[in-house]
This record gives sequence, C-alpha cells and structure tokens, in this order.
Amino acid sequence: MRPPPPEFQEPTPARVRELLGAMVGRRVLVVGDSALDAYVAGEVERISPEAPVPVLAVEREEYLLGGAANVAKCLVALGAKPMLCTVVGADADGELFRNEAESLGIPKSGIAVDRGRRTTRKTRIVARQQQVIRLDRETVAPLAPALEKRLCAAVTRAVKRADAVVLSDYSKGVLSAAVCRAVFAAAGPRPVLVDPKNLPWKAFGGATVLKPNLRAAEVFANAAIEDEAGALRIAGRIAEELGVAHVLLTRGPDGMVLASRDSQGALALAARTQELVDETGAGDVVAATVSLALAAGAELLESAWLANVAAGVKVGKFGAATVTGQEILTAIGGVTPASAGRVMTRERAAELTRDLRAQGRSVVFTNGCFDILHLGHVRYLEASRRLGDALVVGVNTDASVRKLKGAGRPLQTEHDRAQILASLSCVDAVVIFDEDTPRELIRALRPDVLTKGADYKTKRAVVGWDLVRKWGGRVELVPLVEGRSTTGLVKRAQS
Repeated sequence: MRPPPPEFQEPTPARVRELLGAMVGRRVLVVGDSALDAYVAGEVERISPEAPVPVLAVEREEYLLGGAANVAKCLVALGAKPMLCTVVGADADGELFRNEAESLGIPKSGIAVDRGRRTTRKTRIVARQQQVIRLDRETVAPLAPALEKRLCAAVTRAVKRADAVVLSDYSKGVLSAAVCRAVFAAAGPRPVLVDPKNLPWKAFGGATVLKPNLRAAEVFANAAIEDEAGALRIAGRIAEELGVAHVLLTRGPDGMVLASRDSQGALALAARTQELVDETGAGDVVAATVSLALAAGAELLESAWLANVAAGVKVGKFGAATVTGQEILTAIGGVTPASAGRVMTRERAAELTRDLRAQGRSVVFTNGCFDILHLGHVRYLEASRRLGDALVVGVNTDASVRKLKGAGRPLQTEHDRAQILASLSCVDAVVIFDEDTPRELIRALRPDVLTKGADYKTKRAVVGWDLVRKWGGRVELVPLVEGRSTTGLVKRAQS
C-alpha cells in the first residue's frame, strides 16, 4: 500500500491526547434507523434428538442498542454527549430500547414511537463467541406523513444544539428525503457524516463526509474494487456524482481510503488490526470517531487516521463493542501507567460491562472503603477476580466513608484509594460511588457475580443479592485473611 501523501504527518501521541480531550463533552446528533441488538449466549455440547441441530444451553441474554443507536453508544464511550433522533415501535422491545438509551445518558426525547411499526430487533445466537444464527424482526416501510413531519421538526431543533451530525442509514424508512433535507438545511457549517447502505443515495448529496463500506461502494459504481487504486478512483467518482465534499471508503481488512471532490487530500490507510475477532460494528466506530473528531476541530485527514486506529481496536473485540480514548492511546503506544483509564464513571463502567458480556465474558463486582490497602484486601480482590473474567470495584466516596466509619476516616482521599486499587493487576475497573449502599451501581453494572467477605452470615444479607439473582447471577462469600483490617492497623499505629 502506498504511503499517505507527503503533507500528511501521523499525529503524535501528544496530539492524539489533545484531540481526545477536545472530543469529550461535544454534542453529536445521530439520526437514522435504530435496532435492539439481542445476544443469546451459551455452550453447545450435544445435538438435538429431534433434528440434526446443535442444542444451545443458554447462559446469558443481553440487550444492547443497535443500528444508528450503536453510533450513539460509540460516542458515549469516547466521552461525547450524543443526541438521537430515531423511531421505535410501541412494543416491549421499544420500551427496552428507550430504557437502555436512558441508562447511557442518551435523551429519550428524540426517540419517536410509531404504533404501526415494530421495533427492529436482531437476535444473535452465540456459542463460544461464534454466531450460530441471527433472527431479525423488523418493519421496513416509509414513515407515516404525520410522524415524518414530527421527526423533521425534532431533527431541526436538535441540529442547532449539535457540533456535528451523523446520518446512519439501514434502509428501514427513517432517513426519508424530507428528514435528510431538514438535517442539511439546519446544519449550516456543522460537519455531517453519512453512513449509507442501500441505494439510492441522492438524498445524501449535502454530506461533508460520505462513509460507504466496500460492498455498498461496489453496488453504487456497479464495478468490483480490486485494489487501493480502484478504491480511490471509485471514492472520487462517488464524491463527484453525489456532490459530497469527501468520501471515506472503508475496506475491512484492507483499511480505508479518503477521496475529495476537489481531488485534494487523497489518503490511503492500511488496517491496524492486531487480532481479528469480529468486524461487527467497526463502521459505527469509524462514523463516531470521525464525526466527533471533526466536531472537536480536527482536520479531516487526522480524523480519518484516528478512526482507522479506533477500528483496529474494535475488530479485536467480539460483537458491536465500543472503543474508548484510552484504548486508542494504548494502541498507538501513548499510555504507560498500568492503572491508566481504569478509574471510570458509572456510565463508562456500565458500557464496559455490557461489552464484556457481549463478548461472552463474565463480570464480578465487589465494593468497599479500601482505606489502607493491606494483605487482606489484596487476597480478597484476587479471589474475587478468579470467579470471573473481569473485576469491577466500587469505592465509597470520602463523605460516605465518614458516615460508615465516623470522624477521622478515611485516611486517604477517594481518588487516591481508587488509583491504588486500579494499579492492581486483578482489578479491571474502579468506580467511585456516593450512595449509602452500592445497590444502584450494581443495577447499572448488572454483574454476573457479586462478592463480599465471608464475615457475612448469609448471601441474602449482601446488598444487591436480589438484583443479581433476578438477572441470573450469583453471590459468593469470599474467605478473609484473619487479623487483617484497616481498623486494626489504625489502632496499632495510634498505640
């Protein structure tokens, strides 16, 4: 593959860090066809006696935002404040969809409900991280005139509050010509990225960046794309014929190319894949990264380069997983501390646990004050981590520790305690919480295993046991190291 043009210099880790910081808090509007992604995962150990088909012993079920809403989810992971304008049905899946959006901090106000439409639901049956079959339930139909008018009004209002816009098309009927016109009319100088699927693409002529994948570009051009030169040629042709400023053509394991209508700024980027696990959702990661970087003031070439790095991280994960800024920095060698990025907000930790479960991995949760880290703590945390694939630790704020332990405690600040825990190899994430109990944090994270010390008399005495049991998880009481406690250490120090 030929190198990028001489005028393009790959951003340094310092520049990437600066860009990622500028991306945090930006508002990006996502408009398009959304879905509820369901994952039914388990093990296959036998063939059915009724027919020559495998029997899946279901271990977990997961419901995630999909379609255009997955772009919004990717934006959340990068620190943005996305808005979403989409349509769901007046059904149980629609309610699940709205609740999931709300749990990620995505406002429900832009999610319209159509009583004549069923919520698109894609159910993936997964055995050992391999999809066995996918079941689709959906309505593919134009919006009713009254609903279309209402959506156009909502889009017009939302665009004016956004720094950038993404149109995510899955050809289900949401991105009508009228809705697209409303977006472009209101966008002004704001960048608008379009991720197109089925033809025609005439309604997307006002885009700043059109981001087709290889298959979609070949259908548009009615020609096979066999190499980089062909990809650049077709991308330039699409830009000219549609009147869009730039075309970013993603080519899977062959990377991506960028071409502009004015024939300036052509760029070819090789894929940065370390390990190919699953390409699902990589296009959404690219769309989110490019649009958010442009919203933060990045140049188009460095936005495309950053998205290429993010895509390389994504394909190393199973399912429609997201990518964080910290993972991007790690991928380019810009992160050195072992604890970097492990102290998270509740929202980011919830996103992490959803991604892990979608990959078929189990999550363990425990909590405590962890004022002075001692051997008992370390053994307890190591034992908790062995019960699953990842360990998330909830840490009480200074104020809540004072309520529990009295004046004079804690001896270390909440941020110091969180960073010390995050430096342990057995800890995957740390979340600071201020409530009297971790119940709401447990509800947000939905762990598979909840652990507490064996000094609890029964598992039912553990806060959140009923929640964990409700979604099929379990509580484990972990043996403690005798004679090790922060209170004991404090008393010995005082004497």
